[in-house]
Amino acid sequence: MAARDQKVPTLKVLRACYHQTPSQLKRLAPESPAEIANMGDSQLYADAFTLTDINDQKYDRVSRLKGNNENGDTEFTLDVNTELYPCSIGERLSLAIASSLSLDGTKDDSKGWRGVGRGEQTLADEYDYVCHGKVYRFEEGDDENIKVYVSFGGLLLYMQGPYRKLTPLRIDYVYLLIKK
Repeated sequence: MAARDQKVPTLKVLRACYHQTPSQLKRLAPESPAEIANMGDSQLYADAFTLTDINDQKYDRVSRLKGNNENGDTEFTLDVNTELYPCSIGERLSLAIASSLSLDGTKDDSKGWRGVGRGEQTLADEYDYVCHGKVYRFEEGDDENIKVYVSFGGLLLYMQGPYRKLTPLRIDYVYLLIKK
């Protein structure tokens, strides 16, 4: 077999198995492009935002945050439990949306979202505020923009931005991760 025809394990597989023999590494190599895609990073979107408005008049413990990213091409509106996660205008937040909390990108379907992270390191360990929710609507915006709506048990997220940045969010369930 020519060297170019051999399957080469991805870097993530190599990191996880650096104590393995060459024959064991070959067995762990992904077999198909679908397997390679499933091994990938679970983060669908990540950006830094500056809070421009906080509306806390409607509910006691929930505020509606509004912010823009540094480029000004993406904006968001998010309901947050400010008793758990207080925020102020002008503050910078790092916002990420992921399909899984697993660091290696594997799906959490078999465990359910409540069983994720028990006794293992997850993406949630790197953030201060984490929610699980459902993407319930997409709308075409003006020009190259789209609008995405996500519900986290009644706390809502609305994002508007470039199609190329927000298209990966076209899945059913996501995790919202925020840190200051």
